[in-house]
Amino acid sequence: MSAFIKNLWYMAAWADEIAGDALLARTLLGKPWLIWRKADGTYAMIADRCPHRFVPLSMGKRVGDTVQCRYHGLGFDGTGACVHSPFPDGPPAHVSAPAMPIAEKHRGLWFWPGDPALADPAKIPDFSFLDEDRGMHRGCLRIAGNYELITDNLMDLTHAEFLHIETFGVNGSIFHGTQTVRHDADGAIWNNWDMTDAQSPEWSKPMLEAGANIDQWLHMRWHAPAAMALTVGLAKAGTQRADLIVPPMINPHIITPETETSSHYFYDHEDNAEAAEMARRVFVEEDEPMIEAAQRALGTQDFWDARPAILKTDAGAIRARRALMQLRKAEETAAA
Repeated sequence: MSAFIKNLWYMAAWADEIAGDALLARTLLGKPWLIWRKADGTYAMIADRCPHRFVPLSMGKRVGDTVQCRYHGLGFDGTGACVHSPFPDGPPAHVSAPAMPIAEKHRGLWFWPGDPALADPAKIPDFSFLDEDRGMHRGCLRIAGNYELITDNLMDLTHAEFLHIETFGVNGSIFHGTQTVRHDADGAIWNNWDMTDAQSPEWSKPMLEAGANIDQWLHMRWHAPAAMALTVGLAKAGTQRADLIVPPMINPHIITPETETSSHYFYDHEDNAEAAEMARRVFVEEDEPMIEAAQRALGTQDFWDARPAILKTDAGAIRARRALMQLRKAEETAAA
């Protein structure tokens, strides 16, 4: 698998995963990190490893805006500097833990593993719909698969016709639709499916007259490295999408590498038991086994070295992979 791109914003957690003085320990991009909310409402993110004897700082405790190691009592602030020592000589200036820029935006906590001077929060992808009070439950799922394999799954929604038959009640309509792939100036890649005068999904039939058809659209937007938003719409056929069957649905699908072969999947759903069960079935019972099976089959082999068959419907996923290849190459060239 390819190296992680450094100069990008990655999502570390939902902001509401950290309540009060809690410490959040999470492996991100192959290394353990520790995140906490400071008294002024901003966040700190440092390596979850004491530089003295290498034990996790998450085993320690909060002392104001600092974290104190449980082993020998050294205290570290949000910059990773050792600012407290119980020993007579005071804090040793040469002792520090690596830190990363972290910012709260769109209810998420985003970190920048590259050059801190380039960490502009304005570059965080637009998920402003998450700022609305939609009454949603926000979740995080760990999947034993590389983040690009999960992107492949999300950027080619034709798999729903085979994998999500019972949960989504699909009926083959996507294959009678039109696929459009575009690359915007801001780096976004869109993989859009638009179905006109199509047979309605099973779940929507009670809302329609018998035999009525629909216009449906599935629009997936991708930003590097793997921050996606899916918009789903259904309207009565022939109404120019004006007579909606349900309000358009937009949801985040944001993937952050845990390691080269595992990922954190950030999503949301309506805050009720039925929606939670639907999400569990779709993600855990249907998508996750396929992605993890693909990862096991690949092992440590590079995706392109495995010579994958490429279908026309893979266009969005392949563009995303190529965009990441270009970003890696640019960073390698700059480093050289």
